[in-house]
Amino acid sequence: MMFLKVPFAEKDEAKALGARWNGERKSWYVPDGKPTEPFARWLPAAGADFVPAIAAVTPRSHPVTIDSYAGKPVVGKHFIDLQHLCNPFEACAHCAPRLQESGWQLAHDEAAQLLAAIH
Repeated sequence: MMFLKVPFAEKDEAKALGARWNGERKSWYVPDGKPTEPFARWLPAAGADFVPAIAAVTPRSHPVTIDSYAGKPVVGKHFIDLQHLCNPFEACAHCAPRLQESGWQLAHDEAAQLLAAIH
């Protein structure tokens, strides 16, 4: 998404072209996948306020989901930063101790038991 600098007097024109309002940032933006050419006059210099559409990258190159409404990373309260990119739903000898000590593995096993009992 690309945030725009739209004067109040021009907001209806930007909206008619397809711009959307982000209430948290109090700014208009071009939605993902929409060409930015029609919004050229409202674009910040050199893409200064660009927010990646699908994912950002943390210092260790882990993909992070971006909330396109708020324009900031989404990290849940149960997020566990593993030391490498592995799938926590598959056994990994490297990450197993970290998942065990955090309580994630216990919660996962309990959820799996509940789901198995339902089916």
